[in-house]
Amino acid sequence: MHNARVALVHDWLTGRRGGEKVLEALAEIFPQAPIFTLFHFKGSQAAEIEARQIETSFLQRMPFLKRHYRWYLPLFPQAAESFDLQAFDLVVSSSHCVAKGIIPHPDALHVSYIHSPVRYAWNQYWAYFGLGKLGPFSRLLIPGMIHALRQWDVTSAARVDHFVANAGAVARRIEKYYRRPAEIIHPPVDTDFFTPGEAAPSRAFDLIVTALVPYKKVDLAVAAYSRSGRPLKIVGDGPDYKALKSSAKSNVEFTGPLSGPDLRALYRDARLYLLPGEEDFGISVVEAQACGTPVVAFGRGGATETVRDGETGLFFERPLVESLLAALDKFGGLTFNSRTVREQALRFSGPNFKSRMSAFLRDKWREAKERP
Repeated sequence: MHNARVALVHDWLTGRRGGEKVLEALAEIFPQAPIFTLFHFKGSQAAEIEARQIETSFLQRMPFLKRHYRWYLPLFPQAAESFDLQAFDLVVSSSHCVAKGIIPHPDALHVSYIHSPVRYAWNQYWAYFGLGKLGPFSRLLIPGMIHALRQWDVTSAARVDHFVANAGAVARRIEKYYRRPAEIIHPPVDTDFFTPGEAAPSRAFDLIVTALVPYKKVDLAVAAYSRSGRPLKIVGDGPDYKALKSSAKSNVEFTGPLSGPDLRALYRDARLYLLPGEEDFGISVVEAQACGTPVVAFGRGGATETVRDGETGLFFERPLVESLLAALDKFGGLTFNSRTVREQALRFSGPNFKSRMSAFLRDKWREAKERP
């Protein structure tokens, strides 16, 4: 890949969550590669990304984009296809929505790192658009629009030469929806930054760090903690913020988005990190463990790959308040070794990700060049 002209593609740059941390690692592997993205809110990314050449689509000029970019979902596939990538030999897309649907040069190698096939079109459709979630006009508009998105999503998968999934659950979805295999390479976690603190933790509260969107099941946690009275801090923002806050009792605190040392301090001090919904991977789960904090998680999806039940955390089996409360009661009677908890997180370090991803890309590049 020494002389390859490389482009990176990412859905959009509006905040710094798990997908953006994968993009940061890919940008370190390819320090000269430009980044193509549907739209970019300046100042929302790490300084290393903000300093890069960033190419946006026509959506960047749309009115009210910053507050209402979801309005433009029907235009996302067209925006992804609008990028001119014909000058590039290798395209690496980082996709949870439409980035994998770009149109590469016929001779280019396209590798797509999939955080999830479009959640609100596939496995989380009912969480977003199920019974009681849509008004009369939306009930007429949304199903047809999502049906068209599913059709495009499947056909555009043919433009990808090789898929990489961030977790086993995502690889199974790629197989189910696209009928394609995927290599599993877990995303990077900054285990050099997220470390246990020197002072003894207070363990006075439990912690969630997440986007406040339906499939995260934060409403389940709010209901359980409002009933139990245990202190819970919720870090993050999103469209469900007002509804969640209005339903919570005073023991549930919403801090808004936090990052850097402020977030690390909460990870270090928490009694446990809570994952109430099914995650594809769940970088925050690993960040908490890197700080020596055990996890209580819904026992499906990525948590089954990142948490060792009974050693670095505890699973609850059903997405019900009673099941979560029973797990929290059981947690109170257990002891977890913070060193063992952190050792689990080290499996998902940034260097491990870059080493595996680089090796995979080199192998696929070599195969492509050797093809007649």
